[in-house]
Amino acid sequence: MDILLLTANVGSLFDDLEGLRVIWLQEFYQVVNKYKPHFLAVHCQEIGGKDYEVGMEHVDKFVTDLLGSREMVDYTSARVYVDKDLSAHDHFTALGSLYFLHKSIQDVSQFDFKVQEFQAVSGKEIHTAGLENHAMIEKEKFPQDFWPEFKWSRKGYIWTRWKFQNRVFDLVNIHLFHDASNLVAWKSPSTFPGNRRKALGYVLSRITDGRYKREPFFIFGDFNVRLDAQRVVESLCSTASVETVLNRDTEDVKKVIFQERDNDHKVLLRIESKTFDYFDQDVFRHNNGKALLQFDRELTTFFNQVCELDIEFPPSYPYSEVNTEGTQYATTRCPAWCDRILMSPGAKEIVAKAKYVYDLVGPSVCMGDHKPVFLYFRTSDWMETETSETT
Repeated sequence: MDILLLTANVGSLFDDLEGLRVIWLQEFYQVVNKYKPHFLAVHCQEIGGKDYEVGMEHVDKFVTDLLGSREMVDYTSARVYVDKDLSAHDHFTALGSLYFLHKSIQDVSQFDFKVQEFQAVSGKEIHTAGLENHAMIEKEKFPQDFWPEFKWSRKGYIWTRWKFQNRVFDLVNIHLFHDASNLVAWKSPSTFPGNRRKALGYVLSRITDGRYKREPFFIFGDFNVRLDAQRVVESLCSTASVETVLNRDTEDVKKVIFQERDNDHKVLLRIESKTFDYFDQDVFRHNNGKALLQFDRELTTFFNQVCELDIEFPPSYPYSEVNTEGTQYATTRCPAWCDRILMSPGAKEIVAKAKYVYDLVGPSVCMGDHKPVFLYFRTSDWMETETSETT
């Protein structure tokens, strides 16, 4: 059985209504066509875009076009859960969880959290209202006190449970808190990683708290995890001189500039609240940025609960949103592996025995500020007899 899990922060698709969305879908269809999964799970964050009150108007068409496309014609069953109710401020997460089942597989069911029984899956269903009370998912927006300084956010999770014959597994769509300021993040330790750890720990406790039988799980989405900015800067600018520029009115830090001590004081790096402008982006792309993985430490707190496959792709965020700059990073944040697919030790044991690919979608074209990340694996462990492809 072939399974493909994909996570995508799709906010840019609704800020640029047509051009970028067309490219994104083309790349998405290429991945689906290449791997031809029997089960496809797509976890989206920032449905509707940054200007969601405008962009949300186009979400329905995006979903229906996707379900009705000729590229997806062999996926005859689907379950779609899109949180688009802007009026429900206490519950709104802008998450979208889309699940597609190939016509060649049978005996697939989804867990009803209210009656605690599995329900057979057939046909296509789209659910967009009242998701916080929907029986087939658990959806929750993170409590305000997880980040009290930030007045409002759309961060949260959606949890579903699936069964293929006798094999059960959980899928969790997650969106964690971002870094509000590069100037704060650079002065490590900042509060931002702590906010993310609190939220991720909360989700892990919810899906393993004993209300339901524990099962192998995959948790994938935009974790917003960042590199240790202080250590990255020390590595990139170890011999540079540092100039701190203050705001005239408030006397707080406006920008920090790192310059070579000779060579006409060439500027190496400029950091502002919304700017991280390093002069040589190749450091983030060379050998897929592996030299920087040593600074990717946020998730290690949970590595007794979740696992990850080796990362062999460059940082997934923040890319330029200019159509002709598919491999360029934006100068807004330090590039990082924000978009991830994590799994429980039991799930990793299954995947590690299989043929798998863990990679980016659309590495050379513009996909928005986030590159989607996918995990494909082939396994017979989730079916008593492996289902063959239809010709």
